[in-house]
Amino acid sequence: MSLLERIDASSEPEIEQGKRLIRAGGQSGLSLGGRLARGLNALTGKMPLRLGSRPALKLAAVPKDPVLGDKAVGEALLGGLIVRGSEEMALDGLDFARGGLSPALFDYLHSFAWLRDLAAAATREKGGRLAEKMIRHWLEAFPPSPEDPSWRYDLWGQRILFWTAYAPYILSSRDPAYRSALLTTLARGARFLDRRADRAPLGLPRITAWGGLLAAALLVEGGQIRLGRAESGLIRSLGEALHDDGGLTSRSPVEQLGLVELLGQLRAVYISGQRDMPERLQNALTGSVSALLGATLGDEALSSWQSGNMASKRRLAAAIEGSGVAARPLRQPRGWGYQRLTARSAIVILDGAPPPPSTAFAGGCASTLAFEFSDGLSRIVVNCGGPGDWAGLLSPDLIHALRFTAAHSTLVLGDRNSTAILEDGLLGKGVRQVELAREDDAGTARLEGSHDGYVRRFGLMHRRRLILAADGRELKGEDDLVARRRRRRGEPIPFAVRFHLGPAVEATTTADRQGALLRVRGGSAWQFRCRGGALDIEDSLWIDGKGRARGASQLVISGETPPDGMAISWLFQRAA
Repeated sequence: MSLLERIDASSEPEIEQGKRLIRAGGQSGLSLGGRLARGLNALTGKMPLRLGSRPALKLAAVPKDPVLGDKAVGEALLGGLIVRGSEEMALDGLDFARGGLSPALFDYLHSFAWLRDLAAAATREKGGRLAEKMIRHWLEAFPPSPEDPSWRYDLWGQRILFWTAYAPYILSSRDPAYRSALLTTLARGARFLDRRADRAPLGLPRITAWGGLLAAALLVEGGQIRLGRAESGLIRSLGEALHDDGGLTSRSPVEQLGLVELLGQLRAVYISGQRDMPERLQNALTGSVSALLGATLGDEALSSWQSGNMASKRRLAAAIEGSGVAARPLRQPRGWGYQRLTARSAIVILDGAPPPPSTAFAGGCASTLAFEFSDGLSRIVVNCGGPGDWAGLLSPDLIHALRFTAAHSTLVLGDRNSTAILEDGLLGKGVRQVELAREDDAGTARLEGSHDGYVRRFGLMHRRRLILAADGRELKGEDDLVARRRRRRGEPIPFAVRFHLGPAVEATTTADRQGALLRVRGGSAWQFRCRGGALDIEDSLWIDGKGRARGASQLVISGETPPDGMAISWLFQRAA
């Protein structure tokens, strides 16, 4: 039975039939925060957490990390090789103080997330020897200045969580000086977070920082008297970063996966501390799992949105399992924005919201009304994706281009992005409002969405309709360009409707340039037909779960629209 089939049904907010959901850009979706924080301030004091004037030399409890590590990566580490995605580095001569590491490898080493993988491959005795050796080197190299990148707030939060969860691996030494140095450093990190956690960037980094302080308050002797302060900070940071449907305001499925892992670890911290996780935090965990599942395709991996990629299917399964939550994939979100249509083995996910504000996420994409489509384990239509956790493996120019509307499966008008992406990486003018309506009738799912990203420049609104048949064998679509104001000049405007194909899909056009045959390696064949433009097959690329660019193809319907707009219709139909 698949992961999604093992998820129990639960209630979720829906767009009532005949009603419309309007999403406006620039809103931070703080309604969850209001509910989470209600009444909590009365429980907390304002004095900073102090773990004592002398070094804290004992943990009150040791939690079990609920997320299983990658055994193959742990075995490579035992063999002297650090593996992170498609990167490899020899363990011999490792210098924690040296520069030049990619962001992904730097974070992996300095967060101590590698302890999770090591524990998946080795016993405490065998893995402990290597872990202690690496930590000794880290302690020798750790700089005293909080301005160093290794002092980053979220890294300290992760470090405390991993050190406490894997204390049997790193604190079994008979050397009291080593144990004291490690625990003193942990206590120092907790004091640092106590003073500065709210300086961390909004979103997952700040949540992680407060999560580390919460773990220290529950697990380090002497810290529990200030538990309320840590809980208050964590709940406040969640309220600042979450929409009321459980999705992060960054709208990044890769970040959402990190959030689920973090909240799952904190749940384990409460269990080890023999305390109940506050209801507000438990609700945040449940909502975050539902939102995360809503962004998965039939192969049980993530769809590619907001500079992310499919990530690791194994990691996703481990995070859901480790959360202890049984939740249904969110189909009709509010702020999270990823509308989900399902029929038998077919899944369609459409981006039904404006891009995230630059204050919430630095890698926001102009992907409004793009969609991804899978049939069983096969990805038929995708977006090009992005580096996700593997920043540094792709060139900056490519990462920038992957944020464009043209890198997503949607309509591009006048060769412009629906939301401007500026040279400095920030988002400019574009989509401000998205209007949605959906209907489910006898198993047939209908979804209509529109955005105003092209109205200011071209006077045309983009409206997209999707109809997924009840048997999952047919997906109909129509892209309309609707006049919303008179243009000064009446020349035609070029358009292109792009359908980026999964890397396992081979396409051949028909002689009339109105259709194509899609052969899916290991899956079913599909037919594609269109009206309203000429069909071509062009080269594309797709970023896999390890941040590597893979060659792919795309179907492109192109033409010119008159000033008062037009309609382009298309159809995917399973051939057998």
